[in-house]
Amino acid sequence: MELSKEKQRKDIERFIQKMPSLSTTVAKVMEICSRTETSPNELNKVISLDPVLTGQVLKLINSAYYSLNSKVTSLTRAITMLGMNTVKNMALSTAIIRHVSGTKKSRALPTSKFWAHSISTGVSAKLLGMAKGLAVMEREELFLAGLLHDLGKVPFGDEYTEVLFRAKKEQLPLVEVERELMGMDHQEVGLMIAEKWKLNEVISATISQHHGGASHNSVLGGQIAFVALGNIYSNIFDFGYAGDPFPLESELEKNLDIVGLSLQEFGAIAGSVEEEIRKAQIFLQM
Repeated sequence: MELSKEKQRKDIERFIQKMPSLSTTVAKVMEICSRTETSPNELNKVISLDPVLTGQVLKLINSAYYSLNSKVTSLTRAITMLGMNTVKNMALSTAIIRHVSGTKKSRALPTSKFWAHSISTGVSAKLLGMAKGLAVMEREELFLAGLLHDLGKVPFGDEYTEVLFRAKKEQLPLVEVERELMGMDHQEVGLMIAEKWKLNEVISATISQHHGGASHNSVLGGQIAFVALGNIYSNIFDFGYAGDPFPLESELEKNLDIVGLSLQEFGAIAGSVEEEIRKAQIFLQM
């Protein structure tokens, strides 16, 4: 079945236009955290005006994801302990997951398997960043970027079943089949969503370039490569399902070279992935 590429593009553009914008609170949180001189007190003032977001911050900091010894009941203390960047990431991820979960999606990609793959990609990117010795803040950014990397698949309709079938039957990389049958791939669609929601440069780059976009010469090459590796890891070891079971071996080698990790180090995260995925389920329970 040959899909109508022009109709598909128009349907997707219309779908994205109708997607709700992020809440004013989340937008304000992102804006505040982008300023270099912002204080935790400013962030506290914005979040405290939103009871739902306040509850989410406290729920997250008291979850197994952070494994703290004592319960935190103060928003101010939560922001201080988590750090402003982490609170920003948490607010953004829970808002986006809530938006996406309330949106009609193709039956081709079951919701639970899609998010299982997304969480696994975020966790794997974060663990690979840890193996490379990245700072906690950078690792949290990688987790969020990995969690959101496949947003571009959300607007695809049930015709996407044909794309997934062809990729699996002929053992081809998914983006190649998307371009052939639809005239666009999920990276391009994801960038449209990232622009609508004004997501930051790192997240926008990883969403739009995690299939072959990383390079030594790119300022964001390392972040893109870590997320690409997290995606490849999740596909190879079947964590969830996002329709791409046959990643190119050359992409694995290229991205490992960019971040400076060996194949052995790539495989060594296996002992931690499942436990980290279990703890990260909290992001889907907000």
